[in-house]
Amino acid sequence: MLKSHSCGELSKDSVGTRVTLAGWADRRRDHGGLIFIDLRDSEGVVQVVFSPEKSKEYHEIASQIRNEYVIRVSGEVALRPPGTENPTLATGDIELVVDSAQILNPSKTPPFYINEDIEVDENLRLKYRYLDLRRARMKNNLVLRHRVVKFMRDFLDARGFVEVETPILIKSTPEGARDYLVPSRIHAGKFYALPQSPQQLKQLLMVAGIEKYYQIAKCFRDEDTRADRQPEFTQLDLEMSFVDEGDIINLLEELFTDLVETIKPEMRLIKPFLRLSYTEAMARYGTDKPDLRFGMEIKDLSNIVAQSDFAVFSSAIAEGGKVKGICAPGCGGYTRHQLNELNELAKSLGASGLITISLGASSGDIDDLTIGKVRSAAAKFLTLDQIKEMARRLAASMGDLLLIIAGENDLVNRLLGELRRQMGQRLGLAAPDTLAFAFIQDFPLLAWNKDSGHWQPMHHPFTAPRDEDIPLLDTAPEKMYGRHYDMVLNGCEIAGGSIRIHTSKLQMKTFRLLGYSEQEVVQRFGHMLEAFDYGAPPHGGVAAGIDRILMLLAGEETIREVIPFPKTQNAVDLLFDAPSPVTEEQLVELHLRLREE
Repeated sequence: MLKSHSCGELSKDSVGTRVTLAGWADRRRDHGGLIFIDLRDSEGVVQVVFSPEKSKEYHEIASQIRNEYVIRVSGEVALRPPGTENPTLATGDIELVVDSAQILNPSKTPPFYINEDIEVDENLRLKYRYLDLRRARMKNNLVLRHRVVKFMRDFLDARGFVEVETPILIKSTPEGARDYLVPSRIHAGKFYALPQSPQQLKQLLMVAGIEKYYQIAKCFRDEDTRADRQPEFTQLDLEMSFVDEGDIINLLEELFTDLVETIKPEMRLIKPFLRLSYTEAMARYGTDKPDLRFGMEIKDLSNIVAQSDFAVFSSAIAEGGKVKGICAPGCGGYTRHQLNELNELAKSLGASGLITISLGASSGDIDDLTIGKVRSAAAKFLTLDQIKEMARRLAASMGDLLLIIAGENDLVNRLLGELRRQMGQRLGLAAPDTLAFAFIQDFPLLAWNKDSGHWQPMHHPFTAPRDEDIPLLDTAPEKMYGRHYDMVLNGCEIAGGSIRIHTSKLQMKTFRLLGYSEQEVVQRFGHMLEAFDYGAPPHGGVAAGIDRILMLLAGEETIREVIPFPKTQNAVDLLFDAPSPVTEEQLVELHLRLREE
């Protein structure tokens, strides 16, 4: 080794010890005679001191060192002089008095500061990702990623799971997103696909008798990127035989409870994890991935205002719609401009309008509310008793603001759900140090696709319906519920799974209902149907998005901050300049010809 110790392992106990260190010059300070350099390696930072009295030769070398030079130094560890200690460093009580030094590699001036956590253009950071990863925040994110993945492996290994790697080059089969296709050189005109997930492979492992499988799996989807989405991502993939939904959900809750309490004990974990039906989640929060760190639940106000003189409410209810609302705490004093802004926001989401009812600018008990304190375009059409009853149902107090939308039920839920999310952010209601997990269950099995004129799965085509709903497959598929479950965290879906279909007869009927011809089923899924005829056990599983989990644990805004080498939002790798053109020779080998635009 070129060094005897790491920078971070030195302490007061090391005083008097001769050591050799190697790393990067993090900061350099020249005090005329003495030169101080903060030396950084992967374990920490320590101050090293060059004195001309100790060695003029090595003091001269120190005068050449600049930030990010790679250096090697030797000397004796000493206590810092009284009054010069640095409490911000773990090694702030000591320093290394250098008597030997070597520049291993100089460095150009970096395009951004590495030793300061300042805002840097993301494209610049991604172009020089190897420099970005030297920054403390990014290094800590990589270490967190390592610890989380290791914890998952150790946890599942202790419970009898077997890690099995599955192929990256597979057959293109529909799983909800576009495939990345790989042309075959050997088989002209044919293509592999990169797996969107190991879904079929893990089910085949259940047929193979591997009753407890897991994998830290790479997945690929050619879809538009966003803050929590990348073209390639990593998931914890697992599957189990002879289980029901409760077995998998209980395993997940135990895994993530232990993970958080072990790796992020400083965070507040809400236990036990809430369990909601899809219908309940949509009714209370307007989304199937609610942020449960705050309340502001959606409430149905229809029966309170059904007979009111306010036509917006009464006509919506008469047409079979609903009047629902949420309470924005402490917003009763919003100005006309702020209220107009909220109304425009609601319209941008698809609402015809937003009814706001201000319950006064100051706090107090709702029983003390008077009509003179109410501000709303609807106030003259509503009685004070109706307004108070709506306020009570929304758990509001004086000084709060009621946000109300009337219309078709599903649309109202969705609009209020988005308003709830945005108001929660605006008002800072979601504590950043809190983790609120929940399981969402009892999803409809199918959704009608107006464009294709066919049913499509809410999850994927291998999801089993509830046993009691199987007869509805031929008569009323819209009434069927799936054995599908999601795990959400702080408003993000981080895992999804289901109990799978395990008989070829039911799987074939499901494919036909989804609009596949028998020929298409055999061509795309024949291998699965044949496998099911060889004694496939009942089985189910889940896939958890590791990148999204890490983003939330690290308190980051995008998953790009927890992926070592991510793509941009336009799916471009700025470091390698990919995607990029290839040579004509390569295209010929792959039997491809580019079409001129």
